[in-house]
Amino acid sequence: MSGLRLSKRGGVFYATGTVGGQRIRKSLGTGDRGVAEELRAQYEARLWKRHTYGDEAVRTFEEAALSYLEQGGEGRFLPRILAHFKGRAIGAIKPAEIKGAALALYPDAGPATRNRQVITPTVAVINHAHDLGWCGAIRVKGFPVPKSRKHKPTDRTWLRAFMAQADADGLPHLATIVLYMHQTGARIGEAIALTGDDCDLSRRIVLVPKTKTDEGFVRHLTAELVLRIGALAPASDKPLFHYAQRSGVNGGMQRVCERAGIEYHPPHAAGRHSFATNAMQRPGARVKQVMEAGGWKSAGLFLGTYVHEADAGAEIARQQDEETGPIGTDTTQAAKPGRYRPWNKGLKR
Repeated sequence: MSGLRLSKRGGVFYATGTVGGQRIRKSLGTGDRGVAEELRAQYEARLWKRHTYGDEAVRTFEEAALSYLEQGGEGRFLPRILAHFKGRAIGAIKPAEIKGAALALYPDAGPATRNRQVITPTVAVINHAHDLGWCGAIRVKGFPVPKSRKHKPTDRTWLRAFMAQADADGLPHLATIVLYMHQTGARIGEAIALTGDDCDLSRRIVLVPKTKTDEGFVRHLTAELVLRIGALAPASDKPLFHYAQRSGVNGGMQRVCERAGIEYHPPHAAGRHSFATNAMQRPGARVKQVMEAGGWKSAGLFLGTYVHEADAGAEIARQQDEETGPIGTDTTQAAKPGRYRPWNKGLKR
């Protein structure tokens, strides 16, 4: 008869035998027969359940999360999610439960936070388990996020005033890192992580290293950036822009803006937001091209969050005027009162 029995070796009990045609020999990690018998029964029941119903019935969220982390997954927000789904079979977790977890774990947070800190990492773990054959894939519709107006893009006039003040204050490294973010769409975290080894001024490129969540990629530099970075004399093992913490950039930008008498824009607004908006306003701009240059993967996120168009309707009308010119301006007459009948006059009721 198939099943597991206890055997003892070196003072430790093992569960050995056959379940569903599979040979088993597993240490139970105890020398106490009573404890070992309980562990053997639990383990055998789990093996039979897996044999009968598949991995989906027995693989837990904890197992999937551990495998996800071992293969380089992002674990920043997982501890609270693990506590919430502790002991749950990975294949039994449904989309509505994930949204419910987001509400329970972050009752006072906004929709963007719930999406970022619960829905996205939970779906990533479950779909990782799907890739391992442990469960089906899952899709969860995130909470609707209002279009962000927190960050306003900057233009070249603002940038010129900022850089002039930073140079006058003896802060060329601050002027250069802001210019880098503004002209490449880089995030502040990327900019401060770069070293002299990542920069090849002869080829006018910066090689952004691979991280746990992103592949490495190349950012191309303008001639203006090449000259400014070169003037910083970058060292191979030192921060390219002389900053090790983002707080140094934030504080420096606030003080420079105050002295220059211009509105303060944080790094994300002056950099990534401005890059997207300004690039899309240039003649001949293509969404795919700008997304690849700035490292965006989602067109919905790019267009809905980062791209802002002021007076869009007026601008489109102006462009149409340029294409066609005024139509019938010499024959158009003012409408006379009472000339037109109501559209429904004479219709049978």
